Amino acid sequence: MFDTILIANRGEIACRVIRTARAMGLRTVAVFSDADAGAMHVQMADDAVHIGGAAPSESYLRGDAIIAAARATGAQAVHPGYGFLSENPDFVEAVEAAGLTFIGPSAKAIRAMGLKDAAKALMEEAGVPVVPGYHGADQSDEVLTRAAEEIGYPVLIKAVAGGGGKGMRLVEDPKDFADALASARGEAKTAFGNPDVLIEKFVTNPRHIEVQVFGDGTSAVHLFERDCSLQRRHQKVIEEAPAPGMTGEMRAAMGGAAVKAAEAIGYRGAGTIEFIVDGSGPLRTDGFWFMEMNTRLQVEHPVTEAITGVDLVEWQIRVAAGEPIPLAQEDLAIHGHAFEARLYAEDVEKGFLPATGRLGALAFPEGVRADTGVRAGDVISPHYDPMIS
Repeated sequence: MFDTILIANRGEIACRVIRTARAMGLRTVAVFSDADAGAMHVQMADDAVHIGGAAPSESYLRGDAIIAAARATGAQAVHPGYGFLSENPDFVEAVEAAGLTFIGPSAKAIRAMGLKDAAKALMEEAGVPVVPGYHGADQSDEVLTRAAEEIGYPVLIKAVAGGGGKGMRLVEDPKDFADALASARGEAKTAFGNPDVLIEKFVTNPRHIEVQVFGDGTSAVHLFERDCSLQRRHQKVIEEAPAPGMTGEMRAAMGGAAVKAAEAIGYRGAGTIEFIVDGSGPLRTDGFWFMEMNTRLQVEHPVTEAITGVDLVEWQIRVAAGEPIPLAQEDLAIHGHAFEARLYAEDVEKGFLPATGRLGALAFPEGVRADTGVRAGDVISPHYDPMIS
């Protein structure tokens, strides 16, 4: 087991990792930008290293500075949190080349799931149900138009790289396809540097249900599902576990498919298999399809922890240190029900646009779990995600 871990992140996820590491008796190292010198995660850690300017490109996205900080402070492992470098395979390889342990999946597994089109082809090979669609290499207008006609409208145009709804367009009428395609490509090129898209059948009454998986590089288990259907601008806002209306048969089918997906890429650590589910009626085992995999811990992991009693960060650390997965599938069970709400610094009157400024007051009710990286009096800067807890 390691004795010192560096957290290559900030905000509530850095504080979250520090709490578990401390409970395990491990020393923690934080990294921080100019904007975060007095941040909560910096004060919580045993040691902290300044790594650059306020902009992420000058600090939290600087893998070289993060690795140098780890080596200078005696850290043996790096926990990436989520966002920033958490799904960057080049960073994983750089961490390992420096003789450090990356607390997460291999670079190979991240690359396998990094592009939606390649991931879907891989999942089809593994026998995981995927949404009917086109995810081929030929990106010509003619081929994509023909694919949309063969799939049948309505269709969804989606960027093969990235997420968050960027490069995504719903097309309900064939006459709108050309304009939507040009718009999606342009947005994808700007956001991800990659204009390629895939075409999917649009599920008219969709539910977004995802399955938490955990692997050791060879085998995997699932820790049941989360319903993340309540979204705004393709961003999750409320997450719930277990999913409403879930049956034992459906849970076994989705969990089995998720484990199959994780094992197909030799997945190690915590990950999420996201499914689109037909919500037009009762859940049925032929009505769910693979959408994508998140090769990291997710913002909504606390609802899974609440219903299973598992500390996923502790599992991440133990498996990265070479220990086996702590529990077998038959030892995992659901107890109770949990909801998570994401709290954002936003201007409601301006359409929920991100807001900046000093937090005049911030308090949480008794008896609930609050994962946050800010306190009353802290300043919300324009440089990072507006989610504060």
